[in-house]
Formats: sequence, structure tokens, C-alpha cells
Amino acid sequence: MKTIYTLMCATGLLASCAGFDELAPQGGTLLASQVKSANEYAPSRGNAPFNGMYTKLGEPVSVYGGGIDGRPDDFGFIMIAFSGDLEAADIVTANSGYNWFSTCGALTSRNGDYANPYIRYAAPYNEIAAANEIISTYDSNSPDKEVIYKLAQAHAIRAFSYLNLAPYFQFRYETSSELPCVPLVTEKTVEFTKNPRASVAQIYELILDDLDWAIDNLEGFARPDKSRIDRQTAYGLRARANLYMGNWAEAASDAALAAEGYVPASIEDVSSPSFYSLNEHNWIWGYDMTTDVALSNPYATSSSWIRSFSGDGYSAATQVYSCINSLLYDKIPETDVRKGWWVNADLESPLLENVSWNGVSGKDVATLEIENVKLPFLPYTNVKFGMNAIGSTNNDEDWPFMRVEEMILIQAEGLVRSGQTDAGRQILEDFVKTYRDPSYSADAGGRSIEDEIWFQRRVELWGEGFSNPDTRRLGKPLVRFHDAASSNFPAAFRFNMPADDGWWLMRFSTAETNTNLSIVNNTSGTRPVQDQYPDLRDGVTD
Repeated sequence: MKTIYTLMCATGLLASCAGFDELAPQGGTLLASQVKSANEYAPSRGNAPFNGMYTKLGEPVSVYGGGIDGRPDDFGFIMIAFSGDLEAADIVTANSGYNWFSTCGALTSRNGDYANPYIRYAAPYNEIAAANEIISTYDSNSPDKEVIYKLAQAHAIRAFSYLNLAPYFQFRYETSSELPCVPLVTEKTVEFTKNPRASVAQIYELILDDLDWAIDNLEGFARPDKSRIDRQTAYGLRARANLYMGNWAEAASDAALAAEGYVPASIEDVSSPSFYSLNEHNWIWGYDMTTDVALSNPYATSSSWIRSFSGDGYSAATQVYSCINSLLYDKIPETDVRKGWWVNADLESPLLENVSWNGVSGKDVATLEIENVKLPFLPYTNVKFGMNAIGSTNNDEDWPFMRVEEMILIQAEGLVRSGQTDAGRQILEDFVKTYRDPSYSADAGGRSIEDEIWFQRRVELWGEGFSNPDTRRLGKPLVRFHDAASSNFPAAFRFNMPADDGWWLMRFSTAETNTNLSIVNNTSGTRPVQDQYPDLRDGVTD
């Protein structure tokens, strides 16, 4: 493996790799205060900050910096998605000194001095700052449509950023709308040292206002590629916001508008490792990971951590693979093509049939070992996420922020929960039977239709950042294991947690509370311990 971090660990600094989670955030400045006064420049000069707003969504080492020497767990909103999933029930990683995300698996990420929660707070507020700068710079009454389109995209990015904060700092909208969430920062904010937490309702009010503005003003916009937000993407983000708020009918309606013209990936499409290219026809919006951006620090990328086929990444080289919880895997029918998105307990998957790496093909790829590059797969390792080329060292694979499949599942859930059960069930069955499992019946699993939709989301969207917010918005407990002896979670990560435990709530970084004196931090809950609450059940993996 061509990574300086492995060399560091191999020379006796292994403990320091995990210990970086205890590194105090640098600088101590209020992240929200990065909002700048509007610059007096012509709109044509605004392309650099506008393009940068998109680049930073998944840019390696964009919070801590450091280039090739920066933190390998610092890669913006892709890292936020990965971290959130690791805190939930469905992704299993090794409890290893090489695992920079062990703080998520152990749920020790409720420490204000740890780098992981700091990055997850800093990255959205950096984006909010960038969006606010654009919003404050351009004239919202400009006759120039290109100016209006830029403003509309900035509003959508700001909404997306708050959607990546709100679910983590307070409980669900239905029960906690008036409780404190995160500070509200807009282009009009001037007081940063005394900016208390806004309520959940106030945060979502801004999210909806921003997305309404974006939808109203993106009509006619033809984006250059799927890395940019267009009107349908904004509808999709509003569908997601309405889902989190429990506005079921509105969520279904917006999701239908977002999905127009898009077709899900077929059974054939997902019968080999995929989910790596912006050009995949089922993607609505994604991150364009260019080679130049990826090589600024290839270890701080989804390819290094989430994909199992990188020739220069942490996952394959250190056996810190992203695996599915066997509880969920065992519930997937054998007739479902998605069963092959992970190898089984014997390291077998039909998705490996046409895979070749270093002269080895098919099922032997799972057990292939290449010195300093790849160790054998672990049971239930994911092969869902592919590469532009198996064994590539570029780590320049793109990332899906929104797929049409998500929108279809939002439609189904929104209809069911707004009283149109038959219509929602039909949408669900049509999708799964046509694109994933021809033998599918929504009743076959014995779950309620609401839990069946959640099951389908957990399988279809696995690894894409929805597991934690879904568990939270549905008021479900964290259920990682039933029986300790049969669980594939490492002992330190093997625990369950009640839905109302305050440990769910992230803490504000010390850097933020030292500067914004009006923040009252989350303090409730108890850090989980091994094998706690073994009798908890979630309605899906029962």
C-alpha cells in the first residue's frame, strides 16, 4: 500500500492512528464566523467561490487541511454520510488501530475534543459560509438568469448543509420541533459570539424556504453535469426535508417530481460492482471526484474507505472493510440481486464473477492477498461499491448524493404514511419486483408495510448515509445484535441503545463552545457498553 499512514503505523505509531480521534480541533475560531462581507466584484468573478462550493462537498482534507499529509478521515459530506452510517446498525468495521472511524463504531464520537465530530460540524458550516457569501454578493433581482441560477444553487446547498446537521443534534421533528438544534447562520447573521441554538422548527423553516427559492428560480436551468443542483435535485432535497419533518404527502409529491425522467438501475446494472460514476443513469445528483482532487489526498476518499477494490486505500490494505451487519444480510431473500452486494460468510458473491484483480478473477478475488495493497475480504464485506478500474490507485470514483431509487422509496413511504397505503405498496412492489427481486412481495417478510419500506431503504441505500437519520426520524432503537455469539460486530461496537437515549445527540466541539458563548451543549445520555440492551428489537431484523 502506497500510503504514508500505513508506514507510520508499521513503524510503531499504530496507536497514534487511532489516537488522532483525540486531537483537539485546531484554531478555536467559530466556524460560522467564516461568513464574509460581500465582496465588491462583478458576477463573472464569482465562478471560483461558486465552483469551490461544490468542490468542498467531498474534497479530501478540506477541514483540517494538510494536503497529502492531512487526515484520511476528512472528506466532507461523503465522510459525514459514512460516519453517520457507522454510528447506526448496518455497517460493521473492524475495531483496529488502522480504523480512523472507530470512534463512530464505539459511539465515542460524543466528545467535543474529538476530530470526527468536529469535521462533521465544520464541513456543513463551511458550506453554509460559502453559500451565504454567494447569496450576499449577488442581486436576487438581477435580470441575468445565470446570476439567479447561481443564487438558487447556493440556497439549495445551504439547505443541504442544514439537512446534514439537524438530524444529529436533536431528536426527530415530530417530538422535538421546539427544542434547540444548531445555530442558525444566514447571510444576515452578524453576531457570532452570541448565537444560540435555533429550534428544530426554525432550522427546517430555513431549509424549506431555501428549497422553495431554489425550485422557483431553477426553472429552465440546464446544468452542465450531475454534479450541479438543478430543479429536480431541489425537489429531491425538499422531499427529503419533508420526510424528516413527517410531511408525508408533501414528501411523496416532491419525490415524484424529482424522479421524473429517471429510471432505476436494472438488475443487470447492479449485478456487478457499481455506484461509482456520475454518469450512471439512475443518479440524480452526485459528487464529481476528479483525479486531481482525489490525488490531493487519495486516502481521504470514499474509494479508500468504503470501496473494497482500491489499490491504494485503507479498506483493502488494512482489512478495515465496510461489511453489512449479518442480522440485516440474513433478511435479504436469495432471489434479490442485492444479496450479492456483499460476500457471504464464505466470501462468495455472484458480483465477483466478472471481476479481475492482479491476474486473479472471480471468487478468488475475495481471498486475494497483495502485499501492502490488499488483504482477504472479511465475511459480509461489501462489493456494492465498484471502481473505475479494479485495483486502481487514483481513488477518483464519484459519489451518489441522490438516486432515483431513494425518491421512489420516499414516494412509497409518503403515500403509505399519509393514508394511501395501497398506492404506496404498489409503488414499492413495482420497484422491487422490476429492478431487484422478481419474486418480491411486500408481505413476505412479515413486517408492517412501514417497516418493510424501512427494510428496503436499509438494503437499497446501504452505505450512502441514510441509516442514522432514518433510525432517528422513525423513533427506532439502535439494534446491532440479538445474540453476542453470532454477531459479526466486534465486541467493543456490539451494543444496542434505546431510541430516546440522549447519547444519540452529537456534542458541539470545544472550539465552537469556547467562541460562541450562547451555545448550551447536549449532555444527556450514557455512553454504550458492550452487550447492553440485548432484548431491543427494531421491527426489521427481529
